[in-house]
Amino acid sequence: MRVAPLLTAGIGLTGLLAGGVPASATPAAPAAPVHQRLVWGPCPPRQQELNEAGAQCTKVTVPLDYADPGGPTIKIAVSRIKAGTEHGGRRGVLLSNPGGPGGTGLANTLYLRPALKDVADRYDLIGFDPRFLGESTPIACGPAAPAPAPGPTTTRREDFEQSVRSARDTARRCLEHGDNARLLPHATSRNVARDMDAIRAALGERRLSYYGVSYGADLGAVYTQMFPRRADRIVIDSSTDPAATQYELFQRAGRPLEEALDAWAGWTARRDGTYRLGSTPAEVRSSVQRLLDGAERRPVTVSGVRLDAPLLRLVLRQLIQHEEYDPALAGTVRDLADAAAGRPVEPGPELAAMLELLASPELADSMLGGALFMCGDSGWPAGGWPRNPETYWQNMERSRTTQPVFGPLVNSMVAPCAFWTSTSREPATVIGNDVPVLMLQARRDNNVPYEGALALHRRLTGSRLVTADIRSHGVYGRGLDGLTPVPCADEAVNGYLRDGTLPGADLTCSRTGEGR
Repeated sequence: MRVAPLLTAGIGLTGLLAGGVPASATPAAPAAPVHQRLVWGPCPPRQQELNEAGAQCTKVTVPLDYADPGGPTIKIAVSRIKAGTEHGGRRGVLLSNPGGPGGTGLANTLYLRPALKDVADRYDLIGFDPRFLGESTPIACGPAAPAPAPGPTTTRREDFEQSVRSARDTARRCLEHGDNARLLPHATSRNVARDMDAIRAALGERRLSYYGVSYGADLGAVYTQMFPRRADRIVIDSSTDPAATQYELFQRAGRPLEEALDAWAGWTARRDGTYRLGSTPAEVRSSVQRLLDGAERRPVTVSGVRLDAPLLRLVLRQLIQHEEYDPALAGTVRDLADAAAGRPVEPGPELAAMLELLASPELADSMLGGALFMCGDSGWPAGGWPRNPETYWQNMERSRTTQPVFGPLVNSMVAPCAFWTSTSREPATVIGNDVPVLMLQARRDNNVPYEGALALHRRLTGSRLVTADIRSHGVYGRGLDGLTPVPCADEAVNGYLRDGTLPGADLTCSRTGEGR
């Protein structure tokens, strides 16, 4: 239901992450060829699961530049699983986006459908690959040179300088490749929202229902501002503060990440006999800090792969997101501590998956989508990065006092945007209307902090907020990911999509799943 943790890690590992209408304008319809004759057929061969599920696929033609509707066009890949006939009449279409930014969503309907239960029969479930990604008209960068492996010794500054070199090279090989100089200014979240409305129009629908998680949640909020009269039943899960830049949102994750580490350290200390990382939370934290401090001088070697401190922080961040990952994080830290001490290590499945990702020759190109929108937007939901590399270094060093584990990560240069010269010609989206929206947020989300959702909730004056009292990134359909479900949140979403009624007031779902 949400972006895979190791995918998010990959954005950071490769240095990728991690003209139009004024923001106040509200076009009544997209400047796109709305009367298209869509030809539905089998989905592309690599979308085997969609084909097995009986889905159909097509492509919708949209302008490259919505300010020039008669100019060049691109294609947006769209999938459809038709509404069923078992639970009443067809309600309309339900579009979805899995987040990222840069996540492909053509097959997202397959993951959404089981969570919807009987509601799935009431909608045509529509997936799409955002512009320039997946099966849509693509953007490719020049080939990436093999990333240099960390040396046997290093320093904090050397690690930082390597990240700057990687970011500069990513920007260069993307901006100079092929026709990208013409295409990249149009890789923006506002244009993706326009494409969503073009899909709606091409399908012959008067209004659009939607579910989005993480960046997909913010994208849904953008749609409600640009096309308020087209928005039907909108559900956004795990969103951010629309007054912040993307870099500020990264920085704000530092405090809840450290708090999550405190909670994990308490859990691990109670199991010292298993993990041998310390019998008190302070001792467990010290074990983690010793690991990182050592890696800032001498990277840790596991299965022949050297992991420097920035990579170790990424590993920790991915596994701290969900309470259910606490055992995996404890086992991974134990493996890394043993490796740092020179002991032979057979890495556990989570660490082994990370090592496999690092060895993938397609890693850099597979993370391109994150850079397109992180750097392409001029402001929220995905843009707004400092241009001076020294800003990142100074913020990283200052953060160590209060956020010693995660401060150097969330303040670092995790995207090539400092060197990205192709940006949107339009401003960030301003939020402020009363379109009905159902919002979901985990209270201890350490990826997009809870305070950000509250800020968005205040600006979406017609919204209702369902709070889950858990540590998680993403609330709806958690059971499908093998995580503990939040029944009252799932029921709130399905009830709203079923009958269009928002909860009468904001709702908090307890750890047992009950609402209050």
